[in-house]
Amino acid sequence: MSIRRLPAHLVNRIAAGEVVERPASALKELVENAIDAGATRVAVTLAEGGLTRIEVADDGCGMTPDDMALALERHCTSKLPDEAIEAVSTLGFRGEALPSIASVARLTLESRPAGADGWRRVVDNGKVVTEGPAAVPPGTRILVEDLFARVPARRKFLRSPRSEYAACLDAVRRLAMARPDVGVTVEHDGRRVLSVPPGQDRPARVAALTDRALAENAVAIDWVREEVVLGGVAGLPTFHRGVADHQYLFVNGRPVKDRLLIGAIRGAYAEMMPRDRHAVVALFIDLPGEQVDVNVHPAKTEVRFRDPALVRGLIVSGLRRALDDAGHRSVQRPGEDALARWQPEPVAAMPGWPEPAPAATTLFDRRPGFFSAPPPQARAEAAHAVPPATIAHPLGVARGQVARTYVVAEAEDGLVIVDQHAAHERLVLERMRAALAGGRVAAQALLLPEVVELDEPACDRLEARADELAEFGLELERFGARAMLVRATPALLGQSDPRGLVTDLADELAAFDQALSLRERLDAVAGTMACHGSVRAGRVLSVMEMNALLREMEATPHSGQCNHGRPTWVKLKMHDVEKLFGRK
Repeated sequence: MSIRRLPAHLVNRIAAGEVVERPASALKELVENAIDAGATRVAVTLAEGGLTRIEVADDGCGMTPDDMALALERHCTSKLPDEAIEAVSTLGFRGEALPSIASVARLTLESRPAGADGWRRVVDNGKVVTEGPAAVPPGTRILVEDLFARVPARRKFLRSPRSEYAACLDAVRRLAMARPDVGVTVEHDGRRVLSVPPGQDRPARVAALTDRALAENAVAIDWVREEVVLGGVAGLPTFHRGVADHQYLFVNGRPVKDRLLIGAIRGAYAEMMPRDRHAVVALFIDLPGEQVDVNVHPAKTEVRFRDPALVRGLIVSGLRRALDDAGHRSVQRPGEDALARWQPEPVAAMPGWPEPAPAATTLFDRRPGFFSAPPPQARAEAAHAVPPATIAHPLGVARGQVARTYVVAEAEDGLVIVDQHAAHERLVLERMRAALAGGRVAAQALLLPEVVELDEPACDRLEARADELAEFGLELERFGARAMLVRATPALLGQSDPRGLVTDLADELAAFDQALSLRERLDAVAGTMACHGSVRAGRVLSVMEMNALLREMEATPHSGQCNHGRPTWVKLKMHDVEKLFGRK
């Protein structure tokens, strides 16, 4: 078969396959054009998830009739005044979107520059069917109807209207987040589903488009390295989601989905979050145009950095520094479902308990023995001295212990409940990190070395890493084919269980890459040790010990979550307490 030149309509359909994958792809291109036109307000209207109708109206600069004709031809654009594509500052620049969309749908283009007359041009699947004057306000309105109606091979691969609508909404949300100076509204099947005003600041726009609780459970990012600027907001490690859809990344104002950036976020939150959970972040990276290539993907959703190590290092260090500054913070408010479970219930009589007294009409009608029930499973010590003030302590002062596991403290604005094991586990880990940063962890020799029996492969792994484990304060020797001799344990762990510690470390080492040193796996090794050296649930603490735990948590970074990413403390604000008792 000889080579032939493809006809223009077929070329446009092929291009549409790269640029217009689904309704969300077409909508993204149209909203980008509106923003590039200098619009301050963009209105989006959808029907059936964009399958039957996509309308985008803006108040931008508008187009003349001649410009409208050129805009519907391939590779015609006003966004590249010269050939310096690396210096492009607009969201679009290829001039492919409008002709690609018009080749697979019915497209109506209406536009009017300020001080001029309006014009309409209608293209039905690549053919101009009508054009002429139009009474329209300044700006541009584009209507796309019946996308892929005449391309059944593409239409049948689209998802349900509900799924396509979700993809459209996500595309608009990301563009609206990138430009908080532009107001955006979205209507779907006659119902307004999104509305953000123009002129918002970045944190307010991010909170409005993600989760309004993020404003109270996030830290601000502001970091500069060389010519690269990193800004945005990052959720606390305890404010996470089950999917990564709440990670918003922008490079020079362009929404991207880049594996390098996603990996950097995962690395920054490592050992502070459960492995099946994902951080909520909105990161904005600004750098000179010559240091990033935006022309590596047809939909412009991926970029390539000239110095990827610099960008990755900036994200990891910037996020970790911001989370370090957050200190002991954790998610502040319990979930509504948790509050809903606090309901008054009748107390059934237990064997050996006195029958409950009938309702008393006056104080003097109460029977003796009404308060003779067994004491609850909690404890508090009598305050022999004046209780300390709660104002100076964010986590308050200890008032008691519940179930030998949870410390209850009174803060200025509510009740704080601390998981003593999870909290102390994080404190021990941070102490080990600090000690390793100074060289090595101090070791405490055992009076009688302990023999730990393991299988031979586990002993081989431990013996191969013995010198490195000694830097962590754990001194081991081989003791036959199937045993290890423990001579010293990290002093930070106190009276730990050497047998359990060595067994767990042997399991951890089995998952490590042999090429990595233990210092490169610091968090995993130190986390395993810290878990064995922390205060266990079930241990009775004195009030002095509880307060010491609270004060150290306030001074320790990342103490709001344990080594496994679970929260170490929660706060029940007085407002919520009053709601439980019907006072609010």
